[in-house]
Amino acid sequence: MEDIYERSLAGEITKGDALKLVNSNPFQLFDVADRLRKEIVGDEVTFVVNRNIDITDHCMIGCAFCSFRDSIGYEMTTEEILESVGEAKEVGATEICLFGGVMPHMTVEYYSDLISTIKSNYDIELHTLSPVEVYHAAKASEMSTKEALKAFKKAGLDTMTGASAEILVDSVRAIICPKKVSTAEWVKIIKEAHNTGIPTTSTIMYGTVETWEDRIDHLLILQDIQRETRGFTELVPMTFLGQNNEAGNESTGASGMDDLKMHALARVILGKDIPNIQASWIKLGTRMAQLALCCGANDLGGTMMEDKISIAAGASYGEHLPREEMATVINAIGRVPAERNTIYERV
Repeated sequence: MEDIYERSLAGEITKGDALKLVNSNPFQLFDVADRLRKEIVGDEVTFVVNRNIDITDHCMIGCAFCSFRDSIGYEMTTEEILESVGEAKEVGATEICLFGGVMPHMTVEYYSDLISTIKSNYDIELHTLSPVEVYHAAKASEMSTKEALKAFKKAGLDTMTGASAEILVDSVRAIICPKKVSTAEWVKIIKEAHNTGIPTTSTIMYGTVETWEDRIDHLLILQDIQRETRGFTELVPMTFLGQNNEAGNESTGASGMDDLKMHALARVILGKDIPNIQASWIKLGTRMAQLALCCGANDLGGTMMEDKISIAAGASYGEHLPREEMATVINAIGRVPAERNTIYERV
């Protein structure tokens, strides 16, 4: 594994290397990923005090893996969203994440008005929209996606999510999310965001029908984008949760061992290109997240306050992990808690 360690630091891991690692001794993989983590980012484990606000569960996309669509049947008003932001500010949140379904009335003007209203009322980082929302908003407004992104930035958008990526392989997307943007469209919009001065996260949702080769292809696409734009702040691996959705009938999701291998492999492939790898406690649970933090990950995500989307799909680890509990989870594995903002500046 010593050659893998050195080649990861040099940014020279190939697809062939990655496929061999999948079938290698997993504990050797975990060890080299943890060594890389220590070399690249040190012993700090970061987290952000934030709030997820799921603004509506109505959606016209209809992905096979979604349990959230029309699970309750609601759409928040601007006043209700502002109230939720205010509650987050009261507990010291530095980030608001807006999520929700895609509907025809969600135009560029709709999102721009919402963004500017939030920013005019509160000094807080706004992390929202994904390539699929940008695509449909632009289409509804008869604008290009580049024009839409410029409008969102002017309205006050700080950072964008790397959601709607799922697996960036079109044969997989044809099964789990055929109405979403294609791989090429996702890549195009993400690059446009970066070139417009909007940093984004990157994500991978694994555990449905894809293979390890598909997962590796996805990570290599993210690596190529990052080397061109330097616009990704982190990678968020998201294990598939299969309750109450169509895809759950076809897959039981990833095993715990595969969860750890996914985080470790991401560290080895992405190396210094995307130095921050998140262990999502709401998807994995805090104990599995602690293990992932010992297998290459270095971030514990956000305090959340709520996450209706994950809960609808079967997450059972709660929706809120206050900063004090974040620190307890991190201290328990002998690492150093560090609060950050969305772009990984220390708070």
